[in-house]
Amino acid sequence: MSDPSRPAVLDGDELATWSSLATLLEWLPTALDAQLLGDSEVSHFEYGILYALADAPEATLRMSVLAGYANSSLSRLSRAAARLEKRGWMRRTPDPADGRFTLAILTDAGLAKVEQASPGHVNTVRRLVIDPLTTAQLTQLKEISRLILGAIRQDDGWRPAVDPHAASRVRPSPQRTSSAG
Repeated sequence: MSDPSRPAVLDGDELATWSSLATLLEWLPTALDAQLLGDSEVSHFEYGILYALADAPEATLRMSVLAGYANSSLSRLSRAAARLEKRGWMRRTPDPADGRFTLAILTDAGLAKVEQASPGHVNTVRRLVIDPLTTAQLTQLKEISRLILGAIRQDDGWRPAVDPHAASRVRPSPQRTSSAG
């Protein structure tokens, strides 16, 4: 927690740490977008939507849950969903359990897009984030990231549903729909 008696100035190690993190926060999304757009014609935000759906039970999530995972407003998510629907990678439908909600459902074509985009994305994540760090540093990064996320918001955010040590990070779902349906 912040100490109100401390000066409202960052200096020394605090400033060096903050400037490194702030630069990372600017540069990393740009690098991830460049790779995904160049290789797969999908932005990092769109890939995250498709991946979260591929990772969800029955490849389906409520739009409100997906917006929470993406730290996105429903309107931004809806615009992205419209682009993904136009490409046949997902569809939206009213939630049969509660019509006040809308479900986002990954299509077979959407799963194919995730599977096509994932190897390049994983290689980029490894090259930029995983490989430069030791195993101990990766553990520290995970713990530090969770602490910072907890200071920002009380919910956990998105975490993968699949075993992180599984060979394939995206699993097929028996309830997936075709891009035509």
